[in-house]
Amino acid sequence: MRISSHGADIFTASKESGIDENNIIDFSSNINPLGIPENVKKTIINSIEYASRYPDINSTKLINSLSIHENVSGEWMFSSNGAAEAIFRIALYLKPHNAILTSPTFSEYEQSLKTVDCNVKYYNLLEENNFEIKEDMLDIIDKKTDIVFICNPNNPTGQLTDKKFLEKIISHCKKTNAAVVIDECFIDFIENKEHYSVHGLLKQYDNLIILKAFTKIYSIPGIRLGYCLCSDTKTIAGIKESGPPWNVSSIAQEAGIAALEEKEYVLKTIDYISKERNYLINELNKLYIKTFDSYANYIFFKFDKLDLKSEMLKRGILIRSCSNYRGLSNEYYRIAVKKENENKMFIEKLKGVLVKK
Repeated sequence: MRISSHGADIFTASKESGIDENNIIDFSSNINPLGIPENVKKTIINSIEYASRYPDINSTKLINSLSIHENVSGEWMFSSNGAAEAIFRIALYLKPHNAILTSPTFSEYEQSLKTVDCNVKYYNLLEENNFEIKEDMLDIIDKKTDIVFICNPNNPTGQLTDKKFLEKIISHCKKTNAAVVIDECFIDFIENKEHYSVHGLLKQYDNLIILKAFTKIYSIPGIRLGYCLCSDTKTIAGIKESGPPWNVSSIAQEAGIAALEEKEYVLKTIDYISKERNYLINELNKLYIKTFDSYANYIFFKFDKLDLKSEMLKRGILIRSCSNYRGLSNEYYRIAVKKENENKMFIEKLKGVLVKK
């Protein structure tokens, strides 16, 4: 049986705890708490009739909608079976020999690089620096570097890297002939995301690849839909040819087109996440639990008194232990920002754990 290295493994949690999976509140998965937009739900149901035929191999209608949404040429886009597929295809196409990753960060970058026997160098994000990327990251990018992955905001720490500094990295890598992959899968939860997104740099830097996903912001992880952006059409073509055809189902394509129309839903989400994130951080701080600045729809914190994941699971709440992230110990945890009543329940259950301790 395959063991998940991520959150959201509610099935294993149910088996370990003896609690029915329907009675576990999943704080380990960073999905929009507002749920799937109603129009997207209806579209998914209505599109089932398309399941009897092969999907559009080029995701033409979806790419056209994305082109308008992102305000770039459709030739700069590749639609994927979640952002994870794009990550693996990028590695397979570019076949880098030497890569730089931050540590800790999303594990799929390293996993994809291992499939092509790439050497990985790590830039360690330090607690004393609030897990932020500093200027000295530029010092380890040299002529041997083929690719750099940066998650912005980073998973699991929730830290944002300023766009001006990211441009320094991208520009430096352009000179050394390295590709830069910026994962912006959580950036749609951010207020004033234009201050952080490198989207506006695509035309200027053809070594820049941006990852995006419908998974988190539209709450459709089971649909599997993502995409990447790059102004180098040769790179986009290479990514497309580095995996099997029909990678995006008809249902996913239709769901994506419908989701892109949900402008008000996204604005409502940003306001809701900001309010509930502040509530959770304030309550955790009142309990003398160390939190780190988070700008996404999840909160990263440190708690070294006991196995908090195990204790919370006994109370029907699944949280994310970050012990299997490179560079982190079992003292670090991540929780999603969920609905108001669930967030309040989390705090009450947590207080119960602390009283017991």
